[in-house]
Order: sequence, then structure tokens, then C-alpha cells
Amino acid sequence: MKSVVYYSKKLTGSELVKLYDKLDIKLEGKVAIKLHSGEPGNQNFLGPDFFKPIIDRVGGTVVECNTAYDGKRNTTEKHLETFHDHGWDVFDIDLMDAEGPDMVLDIPNGKVIKQNYVGKNLAKYDSMLVLSHFKGHPMGGYGGALKQLSIGIASGYGKAYIHGAGVPENIWTANHDKFLESMADAAGSVIEYFKGKIVYVNVMKNMSVDCDCCAVAEDPKMADIGVLISTDPIAIDQACIDLVYSSKDEGRKHLIERIESRNGVHTIEAAAEHGYGSREYELIDITKE
Repeated sequence: MKSVVYYSKKLTGSELVKLYDKLDIKLEGKVAIKLHSGEPGNQNFLGPDFFKPIIDRVGGTVVECNTAYDGKRNTTEKHLETFHDHGWDVFDIDLMDAEGPDMVLDIPNGKVIKQNYVGKNLAKYDSMLVLSHFKGHPMGGYGGALKQLSIGIASGYGKAYIHGAGVPENIWTANHDKFLESMADAAGSVIEYFKGKIVYVNVMKNMSVDCDCCAVAEDPKMADIGVLISTDPIAIDQACIDLVYSSKDEGRKHLIERIESRNGVHTIEAAAEHGYGSREYELIDITKE
């Protein structure tokens, strides 16, 4: 059965609410809202003004974890300062790995890794809204829902563990496809933890070849496309990839080169092998509704 992905060309905060209501799934209990706080210096990340309507609609807590690389988000003190500087502290914020020890999620069917180290405060939440900025990525080729589920929710140590394909010391030198497969493994563990109580939003805006984690990032070369929502992280990422390839924008070649040169689609392939979603989807355009 094909997964349903709703789509709109309107890139506004109010349209995110419209899409969420269209999905007709209420996230219950204490809701974690996972997003990217944005590395200081990055000009492309999506800020609190854009996401405020959907965050207010869902009524959850903005969650993040520290990074595994040098910058202004790799310690709790610096990361909280970044949250403040970027205006996120208008919401309730939880830096889930601010205090250890990490929470460990088992991955018995993991292709590469058998454990996922996440911020221990994940245990406080009953459901999750994953707000992903779809764009390129220096290592993963692209960043979307699957990356947010894996690298995004992993603790600082957990990020190094995934990047290193189970060997944190190999964070930048591990076999590349093993790293992509590790992301798929880790994403599956979070899905299993929440028993499917997750909604995914991918925003195709400011689509640089670089991630929001880059303090120095390239400006986008292709035009914005729209926003998508689904309960299937594989389907929504695949739909975004397909929209990039089917775009008539000449600038798409830069993003496609980044995706292909890093074998980015392999994360989707590995995730589909786990069976926690489908690459087959029905894209429903509600732009004119």
C-alpha cells in the first residue's frame, strides 16, 4: 500500500498548520518537536517565525541535542546561547542530552549498529513532530526526515557513533555507505520507541547543497518547492528527492550532484529494507484548497 504524502507549494507557517490538520492525526501526550536550531553563521536555516504556527498548534516542547563537532552547538552552554540568539527561547526548550547518561535504544535488526545513543530526556515524551529542512548535506548528500530521526535525536556521543558506523573514533573516516546505513538503523530505533506516534514535515525552502549545521554554507542555487507532511519518513524523503529531480529549475543540478556524489539515496534504500516505511507513495497536492 502506498503511503500518503500531502504537499503544498505555499511556504508559510499557516500552511504547515493546514497540512497538519489535513493529516487528521493528533499527536497526544507530551509532544517533542524536533527541529534544527541552526549553526551560528548559517544563513539558510528555518527560524522560529516560520515554525511558530505549527509549534503553537501542536503545543509541544522544542527538542535538540548537542553536536559532535566543534562549533557553537557542541556544548550545552554554547547550544543554549545559540537557542537564545536565534530566538528559539520563545518556546519551551529541552536540550535532551544536556545531562548524561545517554538513553540507549536497542536495534536488534540493525544492519550496521545494534544500539542508538540518544538524549536521555527523550523518555519524557509520548509522541513527536519532526520538522525537517530538506536540503543538501556535505556527508549524507541530503538532509530530511531520516537524518532528523537519526543524527538529530542522537546525543553528541551518539552522533559520533552513527557517523563512525559504530566506532565513534572513526567519525569522519568510516566507510561511507556504512554511515548511511547506520543512519537508517538509528532512525528505525526511534520509530520503534514511539510506536509510530510521529508526524513528519519536510520544508523544501532555502535548499543549499550544505546543511544547517554549516557555519559557512553555500547559497541555494534552485528555487523553493514547497512543504510536505506524512506519517512515513521514507515516503516523505523519497517524495522530496523526486520533486528535486522533476523540477524544471536549472539550479537543481547542483543539489542533484551533491545527493548523487554522496550516494544520498542509499539512506532511503537501507531504511526501506528495514520496512518501517515505503518508497511508494501518493503525493496529494492541496495548494489550491
